[in-house]
Amino acid sequence: MRGQVNLAVQDLLPISHCCNEQEYNKSFQQRNDAEAISAVLYPNDDTDSGKRLRLKQQYFFSSASLQSIFAAYTQKYGENYDKFADAYAIQLNDTHPTVSIPELLRLLMTQGHMQFEPAFQVVQKTFAYTNHTIMAEALEKWNLALFQSVLPEIYPYVVMLQNRLSNELIQRKITDTSRYNIIQDGMVHMARMAIYSTHSTNGVAKIHTEIIKHRALPEWYALYPERFNNKTNGVTQRRWLALCNRELASFITNRIGDGWITDFSQLSRLKPYAEDPISRKQFLQIKHTKKDQLADYMYRKDNFGLNTNNIFDIQVKRLHEYKRQLLNAFSILDIYFGLKDGRIQEFYPTTFIFGAKAAPGYYRAKGIIKFIHEVANLVNYDHAVNRKMQVVFVSNYNVSYAEKLIPAADISEQISTAGTEASGTSNMKFMMNGAVTMGTYDGANIEIVQNAGESNNYIFGARVEDLQKIENSYDPQKLYMEKPRIKRVMDTLIDGTLTDGGTGWFRELYDSILKGASWHKPDHYYLLLDFLPYCEARLRANRDYVNRDEFAKKCLLNIAAAGPFTSDRTVRQYADEIWHI
Repeated sequence: MRGQVNLAVQDLLPISHCCNEQEYNKSFQQRNDAEAISAVLYPNDDTDSGKRLRLKQQYFFSSASLQSIFAAYTQKYGENYDKFADAYAIQLNDTHPTVSIPELLRLLMTQGHMQFEPAFQVVQKTFAYTNHTIMAEALEKWNLALFQSVLPEIYPYVVMLQNRLSNELIQRKITDTSRYNIIQDGMVHMARMAIYSTHSTNGVAKIHTEIIKHRALPEWYALYPERFNNKTNGVTQRRWLALCNRELASFITNRIGDGWITDFSQLSRLKPYAEDPISRKQFLQIKHTKKDQLADYMYRKDNFGLNTNNIFDIQVKRLHEYKRQLLNAFSILDIYFGLKDGRIQEFYPTTFIFGAKAAPGYYRAKGIIKFIHEVANLVNYDHAVNRKMQVVFVSNYNVSYAEKLIPAADISEQISTAGTEASGTSNMKFMMNGAVTMGTYDGANIEIVQNAGESNNYIFGARVEDLQKIENSYDPQKLYMEKPRIKRVMDTLIDGTLTDGGTGWFRELYDSILKGASWHKPDHYYLLLDFLPYCEARLRANRDYVNRDEFAKKCLLNIAAAGPFTSDRTVRQYADEIWHI
């Protein structure tokens, strides 16, 4: 039914009934094992047991959803499944649900009594695949023995897919099949399965899609160029503006009407008001109101007092090295030292806010979080600078906290290494709430500044093409030795300025940048390369903020240019160009 949303809550129960036989311990263990599968989304997969649990979870959610869909189709259309893809379009978001492909194949062949080839055609027409990141952890690979052990009934269908792929590669006279094989080197490659067994593969920002086609997966693009396409991400303005920033929503509606709530392209009509002094003044008043609201919320949640007259410079997102929260912390230290030694004479008081969570088994992320907290303690308890700077890492960052943080931001930190952030969505949320972007030329940042103007944002650092030129010659040791400011912030990891409590986290961070590790080269995400340009961009934004009226103009121009970043546009493109509904 058009306009209907179907949400399902899935639960698991053990198959056997041990209690009937008085085997209480066994019964409780089986029930606990079953409930563990859906207890925590994305369980820690550092251990073999964690990997098994994660694969079980992926299969459980995939199979439960597909069985519901399959039953609904059968009830409505009967047992002829040739037209299944006309009734259902299924989008795979990253590789986590890719096990749905062999599962649907199984259902069609066992319950639908189809032969492999017609069943495969149905599968391919039904599924489409979205790659949300080129990070290795998102291009999942499962140990073959583990996959066979956990999903013995599904593995034969994976073999069928591999055999079909092998035959096609032979027909295409492709001899080096190692980059295509679904089963290769004792692993099951889920991204390869997804690309091969679907009719569409899309990226989520223009630059991300180009990287997929020409750098990450060029062999697949050469094989199926017609399948690759871009669908830039979006966010819903109804939650991220109309709901969480009612004051700004009223400000917009009073000027252009409320049509923007369902047609975000109308936001462009706000552009002339960026030239209106009264509108700029009212916008600044709204921004201060949102800062006051955040301050009240944060005091209740974290017992931390914000100075709401400060610039609010905010980075909130998943904690990952490529998102470079560590670069942010290094830059804050550079400002701190600059204020202390007099190198920075004029600095508008700024509150630097972090919000992030990391995967439980992500060892290095723990060191980064600890480092940010230590920087916060250094700054906040130094009476020589704490009227100019505050640093806070919010507790338990979640959507509720984001709804308070994002409307209050003056500066949105989007500083991933160029070429690593597929799109980002917090950048869009900040933009439509009137924050300027402090960012690299990466992900959807590129499209944001193309729409809002680079002069109304702060873009810095190496671009993808710059990094390609130096990737084999880059030497962070040279920058460390030749640039005193870089050396000074780096040395805080090892010289006792800050402490990791004896965990070894800070030394590991230091070595990862200057020496690398067994799985990556030194400074893999180019923190030291972009450090000084980032620091200068931050100081430039700080100086610009002094002219509040002109800064408000930049903010309003960003809001007016946010129209393309609605999820309404994204979903419409999926529906028109991939699902064909």
